[in-house]
Amino acid sequence: MGRLRFFLERTKDVRFTRFWLFLFLAALLFTVLYWQVKPRQYELRLFDVAKETIRSPVTVEDKEATARLKEEAAAKVADVYTLKKEYAENRVDLLSSLFAAIESVQNEADSDSSPSELAAKLEERLPPEWLAYLSADEWQRLLSASPDELKTAKEAALTVVHAAMRERISQADLEQARAKAAKELEYAALSPPLREAVAKLCRQAVIPNVVYDRTATEEKRRQAMDEVKPVKILQGQVIVEEGQFITSDIYHQLELVGLLNGGRTPWPAVGLFLFVLLLLSPLVYYFRAETTNEKLSLYAAIFTFMMTVMVLIRLLSSGGAVSVGYLVPAALGPMLVRVLLGERLAIMTAVIGAICGSLLFNEEVGAAGAVSVSLAIYLLAGGMAGTFFLSKELAKAKIWRAGVLVAAVNIVSLLSLLLLKNGRYSLMEISLFVVMAAASGIVSAILTIGLLPVFEATFGILSPLRLIELSNPNHPLLRKLLTEAPGTYHHSVMVANLAEAACEAIGADGLLARVACYYHDIGKTKRPRYFIENQMGGNPHDHLSPQLSKNIIIAHVADGAALLRQHRLPKEIVDIAEQHHGTTLLKYFYHKAREQTEFVSEAEFRYPGPKPQTKEAAVINIADSVEAAVRSLSNPSQEKIEKIVRAIIADRLQDNQLNECDITLKELEIVARSLCETLNGVFHSRIEYPEVRKEKVKHA
Repeated sequence: MGRLRFFLERTKDVRFTRFWLFLFLAALLFTVLYWQVKPRQYELRLFDVAKETIRSPVTVEDKEATARLKEEAAAKVADVYTLKKEYAENRVDLLSSLFAAIESVQNEADSDSSPSELAAKLEERLPPEWLAYLSADEWQRLLSASPDELKTAKEAALTVVHAAMRERISQADLEQARAKAAKELEYAALSPPLREAVAKLCRQAVIPNVVYDRTATEEKRRQAMDEVKPVKILQGQVIVEEGQFITSDIYHQLELVGLLNGGRTPWPAVGLFLFVLLLLSPLVYYFRAETTNEKLSLYAAIFTFMMTVMVLIRLLSSGGAVSVGYLVPAALGPMLVRVLLGERLAIMTAVIGAICGSLLFNEEVGAAGAVSVSLAIYLLAGGMAGTFFLSKELAKAKIWRAGVLVAAVNIVSLLSLLLLKNGRYSLMEISLFVVMAAASGIVSAILTIGLLPVFEATFGILSPLRLIELSNPNHPLLRKLLTEAPGTYHHSVMVANLAEAACEAIGADGLLARVACYYHDIGKTKRPRYFIENQMGGNPHDHLSPQLSKNIIIAHVADGAALLRQHRLPKEIVDIAEQHHGTTLLKYFYHKAREQTEFVSEAEFRYPGPKPQTKEAAVINIADSVEAAVRSLSNPSQEKIEKIVRAIIADRLQDNQLNECDITLKELEIVARSLCETLNGVFHSRIEYPEVRKEKVKHA
């Protein structure tokens, strides 16, 4: 223990030590959580027989199977053809132009023009591809038709072609559409030879009016592919049952979820690394302003113990329906941190512990690397309860009370989570849950009480609980002070009341100030009758030289510090005992010496110091002098008390006694008002009772 204390003392100011402490915490978290994050892997080959039922540890998409289904869906989509309505107008215009050419040739022809001559003129006006629609005889037949017949033929042809082109005509349906158009001309009032020629023209005019739409086809296929749901292997899904042959599909699924030895992946480790960094980042931010490593070392020790307890409980896991995670003393770490380091850090510890526990104790099938939300809520509720239920005035009874309240919170939170899940649990299982929740709170209190002295002794921490124990009047030193120097004991109690109120007024540690005041004059027990508060008769200093009296008075500081160290009292209390007089001047004996001789050094009659280094020591320095000065007043009043208080504070400032602590002038003003209020309450005026006249009582 001593070697550890020595090592911590030597490394508390080493900045590089902080890096190693955080690295240790990161390594600890990574090591503890990795076994829960690392997926289980199997030595399997194709067409082996599975020796056990294997479930998927994660939810993953089978992209190959999904792609195959999408291809099949796209293949089932038929090509999309678009109807071109403008084709009907074009073909009608073509026929109109053709009949218009025939009419113009007829109109320009002479009466003696032969059919061949008319055909020759028509050839000049029509494109060559149009002339191929009919034979020469058929063209001559149209040219030789009367105007009325031609008009009738034109109207019939245009009607038939327009009606036919309004329907969807694909290449496969072309001949059927042409035949239908030709058949419609049977009812036209035309001669058979002319009807045949017009029918042939109509067949040539009817063409496919639907074309392949690539864009629409691709869009339709894309929609079909989008409608295909991804093929997923769900977490907890049975991939292969015991005794089943491992086919290629099953082998592919095992490989996909990373359950084969050959499929190791670094991603779980990378994810856990980032997870650990996320958990530790609030701690790094919290300790960034610390100038020493004392608090961080203590926190690392507490956190290590907390994680060790979690791991030990994790080893008890039986894989049953009831998780042993509910047995974890979630409030242990936060309660220790709350007592030793503060409430804010305790809250962070509760959150970190809940997250780690929810990951470590997640016993769902195939849930590697997953967080149990219900367990996280349970652990967080317990940790927060342990933090908030610890009162400011700490004692063992208060810790026991906090443990019982934590147990109650655990039971309520656990039952609420069970009801929310709508789970059907037997009475035995519910009873087991309740017992585990209660045990978690009680064990947290037991371990907190048992471990506090260990951490305090190891790291030299002065906790509120330790201070409360030291304030017990039955402490050997306090009993020694009471029996051997009762005046000093009373003086110490009065100074404690003054200092505690003043320290709390400026935000300093009032409890530390009170306890330190109890012990600050313990050195007077060595020569109690040489101090005026313990003198019942004459003053022995009347028969001593000023130098000797000075040495006796000054010695009580060193004697007290030595006595406190001998009884292993905390360093903070020893420091205040050494600093409570600073380097102030023993004015009475100094002036007495000056009356005897002029060659007297002022430094010889000053306390050796050191000067107050903390706010608590500064307040005690002032309160000690104030209490002694006010006590010497024959008839203290508010005005006299305030005058003395402010005079002593001004003297300390003028004597530079407060230069080495961080107390401000504003805080000194608050201290002055607090001291005056407390002293006025002690030295208040009282009524004077009349003397009761004694009379004899006559008996009947």
